[in-house]
Amino acid sequence: MDSKFVIEKGIPFAGRTEVKVLELEPGYVKMMMPLQPNLNHVGTMYAGALFTLAELPGGAIFLSTFDASQFYPLVKGMEIKFLKPAATDITVEVRLDPDEAAKIRETANDVGKADYDWDCELKDANGQVVAVSSNRYQLRRMKPSGA
Repeated sequence: MDSKFVIEKGIPFAGRTEVKVLELEPGYVKMMMPLQPNLNHVGTMYAGALFTLAELPGGAIFLSTFDASQFYPLVKGMEIKFLKPAATDITVEVRLDPDEAAKIRETANDVGKADYDWDCELKDANGQVVAVSSNRYQLRRMKPSGA
């Protein structure tokens, strides 16, 4: 199944936000959360939509970088800081260095799991940062069948 489809529509909640995967390749994703239909009571983007946009790259990077038949990801924690109202569509870009991805994969293979993290900047249509997040993940090795 297409990874973009899985991110945009595979999680029903995310599908309702109309989030879009603009670019996706191993170790890189660029996503966009549209202002409509994610407005709050004051006409800016709902905080939950911003949080969702900061969280979804974890799944996108996983799908484009790691083997889903051998591993699965977990979100261990996130913090988000809202810096200014988001009054346009919002984008986020996340990169995971290939060497770092290889280390994560190796550790997960060796010990069954590997922690990793990154920071995100959520930007409006003018390139202004409206929110920042710190994301912590864990890659886990699947247990063999019958184990």
